[in-house]
Amino acid sequence: MSRKKYPSYEECVRLLKESKCSQLVLKHTLAVYELAQKIAGLAIANGTKVNLELVKSGALLHDLGRTKTHGIRHAVEGAELAKKLGLPREIIGIIEHHIGAGLSREDAEKLGLPPKNYFPKTLEEKIVSHADNLIVGFRKGGVKDIIDRLESRGLKEAADRILALHWELSDLCGADLDHI
Repeated sequence: MSRKKYPSYEECVRLLKESKCSQLVLKHTLAVYELAQKIAGLAIANGTKVNLELVKSGALLHDLGRTKTHGIRHAVEGAELAKKLGLPREIIGIIEHHIGAGLSREDAEKLGLPPKNYFPKTLEEKIVSHADNLIVGFRKGGVKDIIDRLESRGLKEAADRILALHWELSDLCGADLDHI
Protein backbone atom coordinates (compact mmCIF):
# COMPACT_ATOMS: atom_id res chain seq x y z
CA MET A 1 0.00 0.00 0.00
CA SER A 2 1.42 3.37 -0.99
CA ARG A 3 2.27 5.82 1.79
CA LYS A 4 1.21 8.69 -0.50
CA LYS A 5 -2.50 7.97 -0.14
CA TYR A 6 -4.89 6.42 2.30
CA PRO A 7 -6.50 3.07 1.58
CA SER A 8 -9.71 3.23 -0.43
CA TYR A 9 -13.08 2.08 0.85
CA GLU A 10 -12.58 -1.26 -0.92
CA GLU A 11 -9.07 -1.69 0.49
CA CYS A 12 -10.26 -0.92 4.02
CA VAL A 13 -13.14 -3.40 3.81
CA ARG A 14 -10.76 -6.03 2.39
CA LEU A 15 -8.30 -5.43 5.28
CA LEU A 16 -11.11 -5.80 7.81
CA LYS A 17 -12.35 -9.02 6.24
CA GLU A 18 -8.82 -10.45 5.92
CA SER A 19 -8.28 -9.62 9.59
CA LYS A 20 -11.40 -11.68 10.42
CA CYS A 21 -13.56 -8.72 11.42
CA SER A 22 -17.04 -9.87 12.46
CA GLN A 23 -20.11 -8.80 10.51
CA LEU A 24 -21.37 -6.87 13.57
CA VAL A 25 -18.16 -4.87 13.83
CA LEU A 26 -18.18 -4.28 10.08
CA LYS A 27 -21.77 -3.01 10.27
CA HIS A 28 -20.77 -0.67 13.13
CA THR A 29 -17.73 0.67 11.25
CA LEU A 30 -19.86 1.38 8.19
CA ALA A 31 -22.25 3.42 10.36
CA VAL A 32 -19.31 5.34 11.88
CA TYR A 33 -17.95 5.87 8.34
CA GLU A 34 -21.24 7.41 7.17
CA LEU A 35 -21.52 9.73 10.18
CA ALA A 36 -17.84 10.75 10.11
CA GLN A 37 -18.23 11.70 6.44
CA LYS A 38 -21.26 13.86 7.30
CA ILE A 39 -19.39 15.61 10.10
CA ALA A 40 -16.31 16.18 7.93
CA GLY A 41 -18.49 17.41 5.05
CA LEU A 42 -20.25 19.93 7.28
CA ALA A 43 -16.94 21.15 8.68
CA ILE A 44 -15.55 21.56 5.16
CA ALA A 45 -18.69 23.38 4.00
CA ASN A 46 -18.29 25.68 7.00
CA GLY A 47 -14.73 26.58 5.94
CA THR A 48 -12.69 24.18 8.08
CA LYS A 49 -9.82 22.30 6.49
CA VAL A 50 -10.36 18.55 6.94
CA ASN A 51 -8.64 15.66 5.18
CA LEU A 52 -11.77 13.82 4.04
CA GLU A 53 -9.86 10.83 2.64
CA LEU A 54 -8.14 10.33 6.00
CA VAL A 55 -11.47 10.58 7.84
CA LYS A 56 -13.02 7.98 5.54
CA SER A 57 -10.16 5.47 5.86
CA GLY A 58 -9.77 6.10 9.58
CA ALA A 59 -13.48 5.66 10.23
CA LEU A 60 -13.51 2.34 8.41
CA LEU A 61 -10.42 1.07 10.23
CA HIS A 62 -10.94 2.58 13.70
CA ASP A 63 -12.09 -0.75 15.20
CA LEU A 64 -9.47 -2.92 13.48
CA GLY A 65 -8.38 -4.06 16.96
CA ARG A 66 -11.77 -5.65 17.58
CA THR A 67 -10.46 -8.51 15.47
CA LYS A 68 -8.28 -9.28 18.53
CA THR A 69 -10.37 -8.09 21.50
CA HIS A 70 -13.61 -6.29 22.26
CA GLY A 71 -12.20 -4.77 25.45
CA ILE A 72 -10.62 -1.37 25.96
CA ARG A 73 -7.34 -2.74 24.55
CA HIS A 74 -8.87 -2.86 21.06
CA ALA A 75 -7.44 0.60 20.33
CA VAL A 76 -3.90 -0.47 21.23
CA GLU A 77 -4.26 -3.83 19.48
CA GLY A 78 -5.66 -2.09 16.40
CA ALA A 79 -2.79 0.39 16.29
CA GLU A 80 -0.26 -2.46 16.52
CA LEU A 81 -2.01 -4.39 13.75
CA ALA A 82 -2.16 -1.25 11.61
CA LYS A 83 1.60 -0.78 12.06
CA LYS A 84 2.22 -4.40 11.00
CA LEU A 85 0.02 -3.83 7.93
CA GLY A 86 2.09 -0.78 7.01
CA LEU A 87 -0.79 1.68 7.28
CA PRO A 88 0.00 5.41 7.39
CA ARG A 89 0.78 6.89 10.80
CA GLU A 90 -2.27 9.20 10.58
CA ILE A 91 -4.57 6.16 10.43
CA ILE A 92 -2.67 4.52 13.28
CA GLY A 93 -3.30 7.71 15.29
CA ILE A 94 -7.04 7.56 14.60
CA ILE A 95 -7.18 3.91 15.66
CA GLU A 96 -5.16 4.50 18.83
CA HIS A 97 -6.98 7.69 19.92
CA HIS A 98 -10.62 6.92 19.11
CA ILE A 99 -11.80 5.71 22.53
CA GLY A 100 -14.41 8.13 23.92
CA ALA A 101 -12.86 11.57 23.85
CA GLY A 102 -9.51 10.11 24.85
CA LEU A 103 -7.84 8.80 27.97
CA SER A 104 -5.25 10.43 30.18
CA ARG A 105 -2.01 8.62 30.97
CA GLU A 106 -3.31 7.91 34.47
CA ASP A 107 -6.63 6.51 33.21
CA ALA A 108 -4.79 4.40 30.64
CA GLU A 109 -2.59 2.89 33.34
CA LYS A 110 -5.62 2.15 35.53
CA LEU A 111 -7.19 0.33 32.58
CA GLY A 112 -4.04 -1.71 31.91
CA LEU A 113 -3.04 0.11 28.73
CA PRO A 114 0.50 1.22 27.93
CA PRO A 115 1.07 4.42 29.91
CA LYS A 116 0.53 7.40 27.64
CA ASN A 117 -2.16 9.90 26.68
CA TYR A 118 -4.79 8.64 24.24
CA PHE A 119 -6.49 11.96 23.51
CA PRO A 120 -7.47 12.59 19.89
CA LYS A 121 -5.11 15.30 18.67
CA THR A 122 -5.92 16.04 15.05
CA LEU A 123 -9.27 17.18 13.74
CA GLU A 124 -9.59 13.94 11.80
CA GLU A 125 -8.96 11.92 14.99
CA LYS A 126 -11.60 13.99 16.80
CA ILE A 127 -14.18 13.51 14.02
CA VAL A 128 -13.78 9.72 13.92
CA SER A 129 -13.69 9.47 17.71
CA HIS A 130 -16.91 11.43 18.10
CA ALA A 131 -18.67 9.70 15.22
CA ASP A 132 -17.86 6.46 17.06
CA ASN A 133 -19.23 7.97 20.29
CA LEU A 134 -22.50 8.85 18.58
CA ILE A 135 -23.01 5.48 16.90
CA VAL A 136 -24.54 3.08 19.39
CA GLY A 137 -24.34 -0.32 17.74
CA PHE A 138 -25.35 0.61 14.21
CA ARG A 139 -27.57 3.64 14.86
CA LYS A 140 -26.89 7.24 15.72
CA GLY A 141 -27.64 8.20 19.28
CA GLY A 142 -27.67 11.55 21.03
CA VAL A 143 -24.86 13.00 23.08
CA LYS A 144 -27.17 13.35 26.11
CA ASP A 145 -27.67 9.58 26.23
CA ILE A 146 -23.90 9.04 26.16
CA ILE A 147 -23.34 11.64 28.89
CA ASP A 148 -26.10 10.19 31.09
CA ARG A 149 -24.72 6.66 30.70
CA LEU A 150 -21.17 7.74 31.61
CA GLU A 151 -22.26 9.87 34.56
CA SER A 152 -24.41 7.03 35.93
CA ARG A 153 -21.22 4.93 35.98
CA GLY A 154 -19.32 7.65 37.86
CA LEU A 155 -17.33 8.72 34.80
CA LYS A 156 -17.98 12.46 35.01
CA GLU A 157 -14.60 13.50 33.53
CA ALA A 158 -15.11 11.23 30.52
CA ALA A 159 -18.63 12.63 30.08
CA ASP A 160 -17.31 16.19 30.27
CA ARG A 161 -14.64 15.44 27.63
CA ILE A 162 -17.20 13.93 25.26
CA LEU A 163 -19.55 16.87 25.72
CA ALA A 164 -16.71 19.34 25.11
CA LEU A 165 -15.72 17.45 21.95
CA HIS A 166 -19.35 17.40 20.81
CA TRP A 167 -19.61 21.19 21.08
CA GLU A 168 -16.17 21.78 19.56
CA LEU A 169 -17.14 19.80 16.47
CA SER A 170 -20.68 21.20 16.40
CA ASP A 171 -19.22 24.72 16.36
CA LEU A 172 -16.87 23.81 13.50
CA CYS A 173 -19.80 22.35 11.57
CA GLY A 174 -22.19 25.22 12.30
CA ALA A 175 -24.80 22.74 13.58
CA ASP A 176 -25.49 20.63 16.66
CA LEU A 177 -24.27 17.17 15.64
CA ASP A 178 -27.27 15.65 17.39
CA HIS A 179 -29.41 17.08 14.59
CA ILE A 180 -27.54 15.84 11.53
